[in-house]
Amino acid sequence: MSLSQAQKKAFRSIGHHLNPVVTVSENGVSEGLLAELDRALKDHELIKVKLALAERDDRAAMLEEILAASRAERVQTIGKMALLYRANPQANPKLSNIKRFEGHHGRH
Repeated sequence: MSLSQAQKKAFRSIGHHLNPVVTVSENGVSEGLLAELDRALKDHELIKVKLALAERDDRAAMLEEILAASRAERVQTIGKMALLYRANPQANPKLSNIKRFEGHHGRH
């Protein structure tokens, strides 16, 4: 499932106000990290991940590994931050960033 440009734009608008919920360091992708990432995506659908690695190539490789392991889609990457999305049809409306900010789309 690929996101349309309109969906990505709406998700970037929502993601701008989010704080990172998972931080990946030079320790790499562990079982604990994947479990936390899975829980965060299940609860929130749209999350920010901080890639605390110095080298751009290392961050890109780590992000690709995370995307493959979590079955999430990259919405946007800026510097050390990545915005990830994975749909959850049974998402809790009080936890899901998509449902909570549904009518937001960057307009205040």
